[in-house]
Amino acid sequence: MRKSTYVLPVIVVLAVIALSSIFVVDEREKALVMQFGQIKSVKEEPGLAFKIPLIQEVVKYDDRILSLDTETIEVTPSDDRRLVVDAFARYRISDVVRFRQAVGVGGLRTAEDRLSGILNAQIREVLGADQVTSDVILSTDRRGLTNRIRDQARQQALSLGLDVVDVRLKQTNLPSQNLDATFARMRAEREREAADEIARGNEAAQRVRALADRTVVETQSEANRDGDIIRGEADAERNGIFAEAYGADPEFFAFYRSLQAYETSLGSGNSSMVMTPKGEFFEYFKSQGEIDLPAASAAPADGADASPTTSGNAETSAEGPSTTGPGATGPGATGASGTATE
Repeated sequence: MRKSTYVLPVIVVLAVIALSSIFVVDEREKALVMQFGQIKSVKEEPGLAFKIPLIQEVVKYDDRILSLDTETIEVTPSDDRRLVVDAFARYRISDVVRFRQAVGVGGLRTAEDRLSGILNAQIREVLGADQVTSDVILSTDRRGLTNRIRDQARQQALSLGLDVVDVRLKQTNLPSQNLDATFARMRAEREREAADEIARGNEAAQRVRALADRTVVETQSEANRDGDIIRGEADAERNGIFAEAYGADPEFFAFYRSLQAYETSLGSGNSSMVMTPKGEFFEYFKSQGEIDLPAASAAPADGADASPTTSGNAETSAEGPSTTGPGATGPGATGASGTATE
């Protein structure tokens, strides 16, 4: 009975010691076996492992890719336009021994604080470098910048036992105090572009109008030139006909031209002339009765249809100097009636 009383506790103690000497390493973890603060072994493969109970302890670290969001910082590119930038990084613990030596018991919290400082320093250095403008940073094609930040941060993070897998910029904005000035500048640029477009449109419209005006002037000039040519040819032909008629019978030609002058002067019915009846204008009104006209045997050229004939009565009175057209009455009036066929 006494033996069973002592054996059972011993078995329990041995079982506890045996169980405490066994630990499991998950496939998502890495483990360090520590003894009095010193690293005794590293367990990177998943499975069962052993340690000395009560003397050794196991510290496990996540072996997966972890995420870190950086604080928002201001950067000044080469064009002196300040930008507000924040980023996020993907990293993993690549060397647990160096990681433990670098951060000690602080673990991931201490490591992320130090990694965040490294990332912010590299972001300022890369985005503030020469020939890196705010337009490049604000554009969608900035993969080259983030690769440079990642590579430089990776070199410094190796001392922490960390491997920086990727770095991306989350947002790149202007500071709130600069937004109004930026918007005003953007509006001014858009207005300038609009004014340039309007000016180019007005210039094109003026060219079109000038071309149309020139076309109109050229068309009118050509029409006037053609009209002058046609009128000149007609006048030349008319003058030729008159010359032939005058050469054939000068007296008849003079009589015909006088009839045209009478028609032009007295045909409107409202003409009034003050002149002496003895003038040459009334030469064909001086004869009483019918006027013997020259024979029309010598007709004008083919351009004339027929020789004009005139018959009628003409009365002339010289009582006054006033002469009124057909149908006029009163002292000194001279009336003429007759028919003319052409």
